[in-house]
Amino acid sequence: QVRLVESGGGLVQAGGALRLSCAASGRTFGNYAMAWFRQAPGKEREFVTAISRNSGTTRYSDSVKGRFTISRDNGKSSLYLQMNSLKPEDTAVYYCAADFITRSDYAPAGQNEYDVWGQGTQVTVSS
Repeated sequence: QVRLVESGGGLVQAGGALRLSCAASGRTFGNYAMAWFRQAPGKEREFVTAISRNSGTTRYSDSVKGRFTISRDNGKSSLYLQMNSLKPEDTAVYYCAADFITRSDYAPAGQNEYDVWGQGTQVTVSS
């Protein structure tokens, strides 16, 4: 199966921006729908955004819609999350996840649909 490694997290002031990356290795990246989830201290892990295999379908949680953009480069086996207008409530560990899927246009939002997870990268937004 594919292996995932996130990077790009850090400390940023409210209103700032960060770009997270997720590098995949092992299996054909293009066979996986991809997603970002996050977990804040003391809270359950939650869905942030997902993208289909062919990038034709994207989904966003209401809390990040209009501020975050998910993208992927199948040739580079990489997933990205551009985060703009960051808020203190965006502080969390961000995880990328992969779902081996046959449909090229499907971007699931459920955690239980994802088979492979990265180790996470910390994003801290100061007020």
